[in-house]
Amino acid sequence: MAKATSDRKKAPADTKVSAKNAVSANGTDVHAYTAEDITVLKGLEAVRRRPAMYIGDISARGLHHLIYEVVDNSIDEALAGYAHNIEVSLNKDGSVAVLDDGRGIPTDIHKEEKRSALEVVMTMLHAGGKFDKNSYKVSGGLHGVGVSVVNALSEWLEAEVYRDGKIWLQKYRRGEPVAPAKVTGKAPDGKTGTLITFMPDAQIFKIRVFKFETVAERLRELAFLNPEVTLRIVDRRNKSEQEEIFHFKGGLVEFVKYIDATRPALVKKPFSAKGAEKDENGRTVEVEVAFQYNDQYSENIFTYVNNINTHEGGTHLIGFRTALTRSLNAHAYKSGILKEGGIALSGDDFREGFTGVISVKVPEPQFEGQTKTKLGNSEVKSIVEAVIGPALMSWLEDNTADARRIIDKAMKAAEAREAARKARDLTRRKNALSSGGLPGKLADCSISDPEHCELYLVEGDSAGGSAKQGRDRRFQAILPLKGKILNVEKARLHKILENEEIRNIFTAIGTGVGEEFDATKVRYSKIILMCDADVDGSHIRTLLLTLLYRHMKELIELGHVYIAQPPLFKVKKGKQELYAYDEAEREEIVKRMKGEKGKKAEEAAGEEPHEEGAMVLSNGISISRFKGLGEMNPEQLWATTMNPDTRTVLQVSIENAADADRTFSILMGDDVEPRREFIEKNAKYVRNLDV
Repeated sequence: MAKATSDRKKAPADTKVSAKNAVSANGTDVHAYTAEDITVLKGLEAVRRRPAMYIGDISARGLHHLIYEVVDNSIDEALAGYAHNIEVSLNKDGSVAVLDDGRGIPTDIHKEEKRSALEVVMTMLHAGGKFDKNSYKVSGGLHGVGVSVVNALSEWLEAEVYRDGKIWLQKYRRGEPVAPAKVTGKAPDGKTGTLITFMPDAQIFKIRVFKFETVAERLRELAFLNPEVTLRIVDRRNKSEQEEIFHFKGGLVEFVKYIDATRPALVKKPFSAKGAEKDENGRTVEVEVAFQYNDQYSENIFTYVNNINTHEGGTHLIGFRTALTRSLNAHAYKSGILKEGGIALSGDDFREGFTGVISVKVPEPQFEGQTKTKLGNSEVKSIVEAVIGPALMSWLEDNTADARRIIDKAMKAAEAREAARKARDLTRRKNALSSGGLPGKLADCSISDPEHCELYLVEGDSAGGSAKQGRDRRFQAILPLKGKILNVEKARLHKILENEEIRNIFTAIGTGVGEEFDATKVRYSKIILMCDADVDGSHIRTLLLTLLYRHMKELIELGHVYIAQPPLFKVKKGKQELYAYDEAEREEIVKRMKGEKGKKAEEAAGEEPHEEGAMVLSNGISISRFKGLGEMNPEQLWATTMNPDTRTVLQVSIENAADADRTFSILMGDDVEPRREFIEKNAKYVRNLDV
């Protein structure tokens, strides 16, 4: 969920240079701009020059995106009814292989390009079968750039096609074909499909290590969304192969149960419905929904268009919410649970404790923005309403006990909503949530432009004091936190607002909360969680992340949330002091300080404890461990953890919203057994253990 980022930010400049009068160092006009300055990038060169435009970034997220692009092609074959099995192999040499049993990429000669269709697909942007609705009625990779982008960003790639009883092979290097496609043998009887094997290019990606769990999460998600497909992942990099197979006949119903596995359900079994309607152009839009209610207080809804996670929602989400609110309200009045003139239930009330998945298949989806995260087709709203509304009304009438429990919960939510409103009004009068009354414990920065400001949420008053003294007051704000905040996974908003530490956090960040939340009002571009490197620190950090995920999720999605990385050790020899962030780095520093010659002498002499708790080696090197931020003085805290020129921070991101939600539920919920299993499974990834 968090990724490491190099954070070489400089403090904002106090002066600005006018671009109008800008000149270069030798006095020439920097705005001399002619036809000679126009560069034309041909073929896949543009992808290699600007990879982030096509895969988001070149970090671990972009690296894994390469696999998803190839897998999405195979899923499109499944949506068309031709592929049923997809296998992803993480190979020993660091390459990845994706195999499907679809029709196989065409290999005959393309009339216009005068070369094999395989080569056209692999080497040209905006080339593929996705633009011909006879080949694919719906698809996720609508821009036709997926597999060609993977080819461009690979050191080498091999495409093997099983088609027409033959095996075709073509090899590429950094997007360029090594030789024309050729037949290498006979395909086994009836075998069809495509095998893409690629090695990410070290010239593009600094880190080329794929994470098994990251890939498995995406394949699991695809298996839930496509119950007719079996997806398999095999990790061949270790002596004992790791394997997972995903196939869920129950589709979205099983998806909802998986997400809600640790939350007690209010209904006997999830609601599910599917159907299809034609749009104004006669194209069929397919709709499928599953949901259930639990005894918690958060809404967890996940939406997909052609298997793409539309985490910003869109018209399909609006249509579903309209149908849900309208149907539940109609049933409540029809059954006599609600009376005219009595309590009014809003959509928010009906979505408390709601967990659901919406999946639509749209022939010509229009996404808002390049990230394909929000559906814009206006006709989809009414289609979703038309499919889900009648099905939900029928379900409510057939399941009156479940319907009563849902409506009773919504009525309690309405009461809590009113209590939260009164709590906000009260705290406003006390200046606790108003923009003019910041928390007294907040040491704010002098710059007011959020783009250049950062807020440290610091565990403990002692560390907070050091941070206040060591910070750059121009752009760094400090908010010390006393003890552990409330676990918001188990509380409604009005109870959360009673917690003073949480109120201080909400006030300092400035976005408001609940119905009033507005991400554009954030007062800091970086919100950095700085906690001790021990068990208590990890717990506090998890509580803070839970708060931000449940009540300020958009701040995470926009990239505003970070985790500080304070050092674990200080290594000193004479006047030289260096800091290590893990044991491996500590050993490397010690090795450099003493040199290889001193290693055997030290092993013979052993170590002896220093009177102040440091470990002193035989050659005058001392090692101190920081168990808490409060042990560092302001200068040390600045040099190691707060100086943008030297620090490392982890940016918190949501790679898979459904799995993130499930993880928070496991860690912060009431069910102990899933939490124990999670800890046992992930213990091997622990870097810093304090015992």
